[in-house]
Amino acid sequence: MTQEPLTLYKLIVLYLLNKVSFPLTIAQISDLFLEKEYTSFLTLQQVIHELTEAGLISAKTLVNRTHLQITTEGRDTLSYFENRISDAIKDDISDYLKKNELEMRNESSIQSNYYRTVNGEFEAELTAADKDVNLVTVKLTVPTEELAISICDNWQKRNKEIYQYLTTELF
Repeated sequence: MTQEPLTLYKLIVLYLLNKVSFPLTIAQISDLFLEKEYTSFLTLQQVIHELTEAGLISAKTLVNRTHLQITTEGRDTLSYFENRISDAIKDDISDYLKKNELEMRNESSIQSNYYRTVNGEFEAELTAADKDVNLVTVKLTVPTEELAISICDNWQKRNKEIYQYLTTELF
């Protein structure tokens, strides 16, 4: 593949990440690229990898999701080359964000991760945030990795009810 389309795809990813105030998952970015038929999933993966390697975006993997954010270097780069993105693509991104931003923000504000502790058990860490403020963080230690994964999955599905329960019972 020639470098020109890859450069455009990189700029589109940077532009999209710059337009939001929260991290986006690879799946969320892929949805835009695939919906608009900009490129294939594999090419997008290559683009994301190259942007990460260049330090233009940062990636943080939590359980089975990778969250991406633009870095200062990415913003600087975008400021020099943003004019290479057509107005039609910028409009596509604006429309996509208008339609999906609330759902995307909610999805990125609920995070869960687990890891093995020094004593061999597993700790699931569950967080609900609003912008850069953690509303709640819960850590649960369980004996198996399967339980930790299940807890993380259930947090993704039922966080609103759990948060509501905690605030009702504690306030």
